[in-house]
Amino acid sequence: MVEVFKTNITKQKKAEQIIEKLQQKFSGYKINFDLEDCDNILRVESTTGQIDHEVLVQIISDDGFYIEPLKDDLSMTTQNKSEI
Repeated sequence: MVEVFKTNITKQKKAEQIIEKLQQKFSGYKINFDLEDCDNILRVESTTGQIDHEVLVQIISDDGFYIEPLKDDLSMTTQNKSEI
């Protein structure tokens, strides 16, 4: 499972610190940032199943940063087409 989040993390060093903190908590997750994207994307992949959104969001929020899941526009588009 892959989840993508919008953040307000803009500095590479801070992104690396967040990744380290998240990987300590979630050793089965592959985690990376795309700070060149306008939404400062955090991408989380779980090789073991579901992603624990609540804890992930709490860890980042506790560090004083904003995070929100990005909606999957592709599935929304596909869903809307099937309704037509």
